[in-house]
Amino acid sequence: MTPSIEAVELTKQFGTFTALDHLNLKLEGAKCVGFLGPNGAGKTTTLKMFTDLIFPTAGEAFINGVSVQTDRKRALTDCGDLIETPEIYPSLTPLEALELSGALRGMRPEEIRSRSAVVLEEVKMTEWATQKVGRFSKGMKQRVNIAASLLSDPDVVILDEPSTGLDPRGMAEVRNIVRGLKKENRLIFMSSHILSEVVDICDEVALINHGKLLFYDTLGNVSKRITASATSVELAFVGPISDEAIGTQIVKLPGVSSVYRVDAQRVRMSITGGREAQAQVLERIAAAHLGLVSFEPSQSALEELYLQEISKGD
Repeated sequence: MTPSIEAVELTKQFGTFTALDHLNLKLEGAKCVGFLGPNGAGKTTTLKMFTDLIFPTAGEAFINGVSVQTDRKRALTDCGDLIETPEIYPSLTPLEALELSGALRGMRPEEIRSRSAVVLEEVKMTEWATQKVGRFSKGMKQRVNIAASLLSDPDVVILDEPSTGLDPRGMAEVRNIVRGLKKENRLIFMSSHILSEVVDICDEVALINHGKLLFYDTLGNVSKRITASATSVELAFVGPISDEAIGTQIVKLPGVSSVYRVDAQRVRMSITGGREAQAQVLERIAAAHLGLVSFEPSQSALEELYLQEISKGD
């Protein structure tokens, strides 16, 4: 059977706040799909409804054609997941942690033993299989968590920002593991807010913001959606740049089509009109004495589309 995930009018409200707004999204086949969006966009809320950790206000989630809301056990039988960052009892070894995880899933002891050896090899943790988890780095613990999500040999794997909070080495290790999972005929649905991670790992991308799906497409098609004359630039300032300064002195400049804050001292923006327009915009920002210290052109088509789409709803 072809693995699949589908959201049909999936909606979640917390009081008057709408975290997810009538999401319709269908993923099919063995591939990795990045679920992209800023913090608070609705990514984790969506994944929690796919794994029945929270109930939708309206709509339905399906895994392999089975409704998670009406037949949870059957829907989740072929699904492995890692939502947020679960803690492992520090006194357990990876083998003991997997034994506990497998027992909770109702797996047979002999199946748990054979699969544990396979998944620990898959996440490169065989060498530490009998050592206490409490001594592990955060990246090593995350690899054990991923191993637990693969224990039942699922054909659908749902990962919630699996590399967030890790150091560069840990992030690279987790990304290599996810990249390897693509070879196992699985559908991987992975949320992230890191653009480079999605480009590096995923085949397709779905972008969400304020609970609404903005687009879903292959990475190959993303570049075709970017206007050739648009240029994305990252600006760095000597100190924090205020929202007021961005809104009054940058957003309204001729040629600026979108602006997105990276952090307190950096913003990214798209400029239309070619290199001449780019030069004029940068000259005007420098003349505004906002403390501009550097700018760097961006070559990522996904980044440019991300900025364009996110700015429409802000």
